[in-house]
Amino acid sequence: MKPHDTMPLPARTELNDAEPIERARAFADEMHQRRTVREFASTPVPKEVIEACIRAAGSAPSGANQQPWHFVAVQDPTIKRRIREAAEAEEREFYQHRAPDEWLQALAPLGTDEDKPFLDIAPWLIAVFYERTGLGPDGERLKRYYPHESTGIACGLLIAALHRAGLSTLTHTPSPMAFLNDILGRPRNEMPYLLLVAGHPAADCRVPAITRKTLDEYAHFS
Repeated sequence: MKPHDTMPLPARTELNDAEPIERARAFADEMHQRRTVREFASTPVPKEVIEACIRAAGSAPSGANQQPWHFVAVQDPTIKRRIREAAEAEEREFYQHRAPDEWLQALAPLGTDEDKPFLDIAPWLIAVFYERTGLGPDGERLKRYYPHESTGIACGLLIAALHRAGLSTLTHTPSPMAFLNDILGRPRNEMPYLLLVAGHPAADCRVPAITRKTLDEYAHFS
């Protein structure tokens, strides 16, 4: 290994022989209770909850430790309304003109369409961006390594943290999403990655009657 600056490992978890299995299974069981929802309550969620969950997301590993993500958490009703209007305009184009039949058939079991009321109703929208390039100390442009993959890992941690906090989420990806840069004032070197809707599910919330693959279907051990 080449010489580089190091420090002691800041935290080490000491467990007895049974605890790792118990903790891993408990976490897996908890995450399997997670469902994407499209029917949200307008019940407020404290900013501190969202801050803590985004902080957890920021602990994700990233290419060359460049941490290329940026999160914009929105609760302002006026900004949420602008996002909804822009997203629905793109979604109308998608559903009516751009989407191939195969894609529409794949979406059919989920009951999705161009109407996105959850963008108004849910208390929080979290727009996630990734940097294509960064700026060095002298203003020069610097390449970001694996920014898309790194931001995806961070989003996974964010979704898990929000679920752990008792909230429901929806990953929303209208295409294109450049309107998010305009509405939220983000520079053009940042690419919108996804729009995460977060809040409590509506009292009468229902979800699609679908199933997940079993472990044997998506994992092998050798």
